[in-house]
Amino acid sequence: MTTYPTDLVTVEPDAVLRRQRDRESSARTYARSFPIVPVRGDGMVIEGADGRRYLDCLSGAGTLALGHNHPVVLEAIRRTVDSGAPLHVLDLATPEKDEFTDALFATLPAGFADRARIHFCGPAGTDAVEAALKLMQTATGRHGLLAFTGAYHGMTTGALAATANVAVKEPVAGIAADVTRLPYPYPYRCPFGVGGERGAELSAAYTERLLDDPAGGVVPPAAMILEAVQGEGGAVPAPDGWLRQMRRITAEREIPLIVDEVQTGVGRTGTFWAVEHSGIVPDAMVLSKAIGGSLPLAVLVYHEDYDGWLPGAHTGTFRGNTLAMAAGAATLRHVASEDLAGRAATVGARMKARLDALRAELPVIGDVRGRGLMLGVELVDPEGAPDSCGAHPAAPRTAADVRAACLKRGLIVELGGRYDATVRLLPPLVITDEQAEAVLDRLADAVAEVTASRPAGRRS
Repeated sequence: MTTYPTDLVTVEPDAVLRRQRDRESSARTYARSFPIVPVRGDGMVIEGADGRRYLDCLSGAGTLALGHNHPVVLEAIRRTVDSGAPLHVLDLATPEKDEFTDALFATLPAGFADRARIHFCGPAGTDAVEAALKLMQTATGRHGLLAFTGAYHGMTTGALAATANVAVKEPVAGIAADVTRLPYPYPYRCPFGVGGERGAELSAAYTERLLDDPAGGVVPPAAMILEAVQGEGGAVPAPDGWLRQMRRITAEREIPLIVDEVQTGVGRTGTFWAVEHSGIVPDAMVLSKAIGGSLPLAVLVYHEDYDGWLPGAHTGTFRGNTLAMAAGAATLRHVASEDLAGRAATVGARMKARLDALRAELPVIGDVRGRGLMLGVELVDPEGAPDSCGAHPAAPRTAADVRAACLKRGLIVELGGRYDATVRLLPPLVITDEQAEAVLDRLADAVAEVTASRPAGRRS
């Protein structure tokens, strides 16, 4: 780990945490799960103000493709600052924006980049989702939206409507009035109760028949939005064949297909973009998180045929983040030149294999799934009655205790999925073999300790 001056940060962690509790809103999330005060970061390791070090398997919810303070990113930031480049210029053309766009378009799926347009959005992925929805409404003249169970697309109004989590939608009246919710393939907890490939086939058949049914209640929509791997939904990958069916169904009915690659992009799933596993070419891709090289940046890339906006149709003050574009271009090129997507596929497969083996030893592990370095371990009550697919009841209390036990062992993991019962692993793409083994050792130890200490019948 890089050596920093000992006086770089002098804080009292308990006092900082107390002030945070007193001053920040009750909507804070990660701070509740991880009562630490990070002061330094290097690769996959962060150091707290108390001197403890942690393996960060959250990586800014997937933002840190190269981990904390990667030399390539720092050099791009220093070079930009030292050059005197303006750090904020709204949406004016700059060399940094031009370089970022070149680097991004060089990574896009074949058949997409050559007729693509890019729109720089506000600094978060949720704004890029809003832009995508607005763009397709403008282009088609329609207002409805097709979205899926388990989806997460952001927390602003339109993105929240597309998001599936009921708890965050309930307080907002009428939020999903124009959204038709479709079943996302989820083999372990299949919405049709059959699981496996058959569940994905039924999902596609249901979608097609619903759209074609004159009494199905679905007005022709402005777009369909989906994730190739659901992230907050619990690291649930969509089958490649199902994605190809969604592309066929939408294309035949002239429904624009938006793929949300905010968390899956930049090598995370083992290909540069998750859609490359299936070979589909969407009409629009929503990108954020890792594209900014750890700094805030979000864009919408879409087929030029949909570019019917008037000037100012979707705008915002912070669309010209020069530092993020410089850091992002450096990150995109480094991931591509070092084949870190391939590395994610290799290490992810190795980690998944070991987790599968661990599942055989620890019945509290109900399912292991994911793609590349986007993995989920769903924890269950093995003594609870299984459903028609053999899935036992989710165990959110166990999952929360495992997260806390991991933190005690110097490992940061977060939860997601139904009932927050899935431990999610999102390490940076630069994770070493030794770190991957350490992550699995600490996780396995935490799961074993928690389940051993919990009386029978109290694992949920």
